[in-house]
Order: sequence, then structure tokens, then C-alpha cells
Amino acid sequence: MTTLVIAALAIALLFTLRLLWKQNRRLGELHEAVRTGQPRLREEEDATELSHWQALAVSVNGLIAENAALRQRQSDQLAQLEATLGNLREAVLIVDETNYIHLANRALREIFPKSRELVNLRLELVVRSAAFLEFVRATRAGQELPRQEFEIVDAGKSTWIEVSGAPIPSPDGKSQWALFVIHDMTRQRVLEAMRRDFVANASHELRTPLAVIKGYVETLVDGHATMAEEDRGKFLRTIQRHSERLVKIIADLLTLSRLESATPGLDFEPVDLKEFLGAVVADTSQHPAATGHALALRVDGAVGAVRADTEKLTQVLTNLLENALKYSPAGSRIEIGARALTAGGEVEIVVRDNGPGIPAEDLPHIFERFYRVEKGRSRESGGTGLGLSIVKHIVQLHGGRVWAESAPGQGTAIFVRLPAGPQPAAA
Repeated sequence: MTTLVIAALAIALLFTLRLLWKQNRRLGELHEAVRTGQPRLREEEDATELSHWQALAVSVNGLIAENAALRQRQSDQLAQLEATLGNLREAVLIVDETNYIHLANRALREIFPKSRELVNLRLELVVRSAAFLEFVRATRAGQELPRQEFEIVDAGKSTWIEVSGAPIPSPDGKSQWALFVIHDMTRQRVLEAMRRDFVANASHELRTPLAVIKGYVETLVDGHATMAEEDRGKFLRTIQRHSERLVKIIADLLTLSRLESATPGLDFEPVDLKEFLGAVVADTSQHPAATGHALALRVDGAVGAVRADTEKLTQVLTNLLENALKYSPAGSRIEIGARALTAGGEVEIVVRDNGPGIPAEDLPHIFERFYRVEKGRSRESGGTGLGLSIVKHIVQLHGGRVWAESAPGQGTAIFVRLPAGPQPAAA
């Protein structure tokens, strides 16, 4: 009898353990199905075992399928929106209630190129600006804010953006998201700064000779009757000198304006470089400023013709030679050389002087407008501070490049490289 009872209890225990094992296995399947979002639950169960499991499996599978459909609908909506906004020139950004990015079109990725994959990133990792993040929070909260500009500083580089935004409901309607249209204002800010600097520099350069002319003219008007003939002549010569300087500044400004216009008006033709350089050096040697200097020309035999605007190329070489003469002491040797670079299909021209040289901190700026290494000395020598800027523009319009190598006390060498082949259409 005892044996039968023990056997019955053992059978009941085994049956219970089997039910518990099945229940745990199904709970594990339930957890995995919910975690992965895949309806993998079995619904065809014996009604006598875990009788409510079939109804639970049906309900859970239905919820998983409905959730998957909602996610797919949300994904389709975002994909459709991104396809619509992807090619817009304006940058578009959509963030959710926790600042995760759900949409970032191509224009936005161009503004922040270091983070190519913006979707699913926190906004704080992309835009490091407390003011902009506060703007995002206030927009999502429904505040009506005007379009605002923000400076984004990353690794010492500033990016200026103009932002307008609006709150939007999330695809499931349970939370509040925000949509922003962003314009990259960096180039405009840089151009505005350049314009301000140019106007300030041009005004300063024009004001100096005008002030001198005005002062001397007023003195002549007030005292011409009693002024000595010698003083009157001295005043008039000063007025003439500063008038010529004023005309030169205006002429250089007009030249720069034409070079920077959409139609600079260059007329390209084959130019025999050896013959051209010889003519320029011969003309420069007759200039009064060349007295006491030795001009040495060295052109490799492999140097042939280049396609160039003869007038503009003459202006380049004349400016470089005048600078070399101006800043070299009397009795100096100024070298002009040219060689063919077979590797790059280019021709290199160099003008080398024995002047005082240029400090390393000034060297990157000498091709900027109105930049002078020695301000007072340049004005005394009649320079406008625009010559090298004109040289740079002309060389670039020829499809070439120009740079300087120098060190204090060791002279300066200006290098010009031009394409040896046919002139590119882009020029």
C-alpha cells in the first residue's frame, strides 16, 4: 500500500514538474518574443495543459504584430519624409522627446560632416551649444520663437546656423517631437567679415592721401598770396605725389574688382615664355628704380609656350619685379628664373631678391588685400598693399598657384606655377 502511495506521489510530482517546465519554457518564449518583437509563440496547445496559454499566446502575438505594424508605419512615414526632404538645400532635423535624432537630411550632414550618421544619435553629441539645445527644448514645449542664429564651436572652428522650428506630434501620437529647418550661415558670416575688413582698409588707405591733399590745398588757399614761391612749389609737388598715389589705389581696386567678377575678361593666347620674360626684364631694367640693381634672367631650354593673357601675365611679373626692386638694397642682385616641371605638366617662374625677408608669422598673409609687413615703409615707397593680391587672382585665373618662401635677412622668393598645356575651360 505504501508503495502505491509513493508511486502515485512520484507520478503526480513528475506531472507537476512537467507542467512547471512547460510553463517556464513558454514564459521564456514569451519574454523572447516581446524582446525581439517577433510573434514566435505556439498557440496550438492541449487545452488540458495550461488551459489559458492559448488565449494568452493569441493576445501577445496580436500585440506584437500590432506593435510591429506601428513601427513599420512610423519607419515608412520617416522614410517618406526623408525622401521628400532629402534633396532640399535647407537642412532639416527632427528630434524626439529625449533629443534623439530621427531624421537628418543630406544638407544637415554637410553642416556637421564629422557625424555622417546622425540618425539615432543624441543631439547633444552633434551640436555642442547650450543655447541651441535650449531653443530645441522651448520649441518642443510649444513656445513660439522667432528664427534665431547660433554659433557652434567645434575644435576651434565656428559654424553659424540660422534655425526655425515647430513642434510636431510623434508618429504614435503619444509624445511631442520637434522639426527644425537650418540654414548654414558660415560662408555669409565670413564674407561679411571680409567685406567689413575690406571697407575699413580701403577707407583707411584712401583717407591718408586725401587728408594730406586737403591739408596742403587749404594751406595754399589761405596763404597763397604771402607764401614763398619755393614753399608753394613744395606744396604742389606733395599734392601731386599723393594724388598719384590716390589714383594708383583706385586703379588697383578697380583691377581687383574686375578680376573677381564673373567675367574677368582674360584673352588667352600662346605665349613664348622665354621671349616674354626677356622682354619684361628688359623693360624693368630701364625703370629708374632698377638703377644700381642687377637683373639676372635664367630660363631652362625645356621651357616652351604657355597659354596666358599677355597683359595680365605682364602685370604679374611687373608687380613681382617692382616689389623686389623696392625692398632690395642698392647693388643687389635680383634673379628671375623659369623651368619646366615634366612631372606635373607645369611651368615654374621664380623672382628672388636679397631684401630683408619676411617673418614667418607674416608670410601666410602677404597675398591678402592691404596687408603690409612694414606698414610705414610700404606707404613711403608708394605701395598700395594690393599688388600681391592682384598677382594671386591673375595666377588663379590662369589655373595656377603662387606662394612665397622667405626668412628674415635672407631675401624673398615668389614662385608662380602655370599649366604648360591648354588652358582649362574653368579658367
